[in-house]
This record gives sequence, structure tokens and C-alpha cells, in this order.
Amino acid sequence: MIELRPFATLGGENHGWLDAKHHFSFANYHDPKRTSWGNLRVWNDDTIAPHTGFPAHPHRDMEIITYVREGAITHQDNLGNVGRTEAGDVQVMSAGTGIAHSEYNREDVATRIFQIWIVPTRTGERPSWGAKPFPKGDRAGQFVTLASGLASDEDALPIRSDARVVAATLRAGETVEYPLGPDRRAYLVPATGAVEIDGIRVAARDGAALRDLATVTVTALEDSEIILVDVA
Repeated sequence: MIELRPFATLGGENHGWLDAKHHFSFANYHDPKRTSWGNLRVWNDDTIAPHTGFPAHPHRDMEIITYVREGAITHQDNLGNVGRTEAGDVQVMSAGTGIAHSEYNREDVATRIFQIWIVPTRTGERPSWGAKPFPKGDRAGQFVTLASGLASDEDALPIRSDARVVAATLRAGETVEYPLGPDRRAYLVPATGAVEIDGIRVAARDGAALRDLATVTVTALEDSEIILVDVA
């Protein structure tokens, strides 16, 4: 099954400093048909104006993955962590028993991010934060695991959920496969470009909700950068 969610149909709100689009119900946007996809709870497409951002606020019991598409985001939390994550790189915050953090665009240009929330399968643990560069060249023509709760993914940023976040960069005409399996779900979004999955065109910033597929086969119609989340 493939359910296309065109970018134009997403909920959201433009706050001036923040232009937010929501693939799933979030904040003032609620669609009972789009509340989650397996363990995947949130996929926000955020554009943050220069020198603005999210002031300190708390979270608990959530795995929050930030994929930076353009610009950079600067993180600070009450554990003493401070870090700047640039375009193409990833940060993960495991909220655990509770954490307060801020996320600011300290740059002179707009920052564009995908913010992905996954419900943890392990709770009651101390909060943590980490970031890691993932050069786009390493993802050329193949999926690379960015964040994972699976023991086999030793090079990925760790999360506390039965889930995996992968990404690939494809040239027009290239095809890449991801083994999903009948008991798993996936959600795929092209950050740029356009791809085709089983005859369905998925354009930049559209969402594709996938299930009941042994293998996800993605063909690039244009040069594309894609992110896929595999969840239980």
C-alpha cells in the first residue's frame, strides 16, 4: 500500500519567524486520519527565519530527530549540550525522563529542517543529545542509516525505538531499494527532486506512507535527496 500525501495538502501555519508544515496532526492542526504512522508521530517541515528560533521548552519520552536541509540549527539544553548542525547533517535528542532545550537559527539565511518524532520503545532512561555529519557523497546511489534503534546499525546515531532513519541521494534515472518487510511501515519524503514508487510520483516535500511491501523500490525522476523512516 502506498498513500501519497502531497505537500499542498499538509496542515500547518506561518508564524512569520516560522513557516511550519505538518505531515501529521500537530499543534493547532488536527486530522484524525493523520495522527501517526506506526511509531512515527511527527514529521514537520519547518522553515526558520534568520536569527530566530524555538526558545527553551521541555520534552519527555520522545525520540526527536532533526534533519537539516538548508542552513544550520544551533541546539542548547539543560544538560549542558551545545551544538550547531549544518545542512545534510543530523541531530538526535532522546528526551527520556525529561529535557529542556532551545533550537535557534543563528545564521544570516533561512534554515530548513525536517523534524521527526518517533515514540520510544524504551522509556525511563536519562535524556541525551548527539549530532553527526553525514556527507551527501557517502549516500550517492544508496541508503545510509542516519539514526537507528537496531543493534546492527553501529555507525548511526542511536535512538530508543524499534525504528531506523535512512537517506539517499540519487541522480535522475537511478534506482535504490530498501527491504521493508510485511510487518513494517515506512514514510518517505524527498527533500529535493522527485521520485517514483510503484508508478506513483512523489515530488519534493510530498509524503508517501508505505506498508505491506517486502521491498521499497525508489526511482529518481530528477536528481533527488530522500529520507525514509522505517518503523514498527
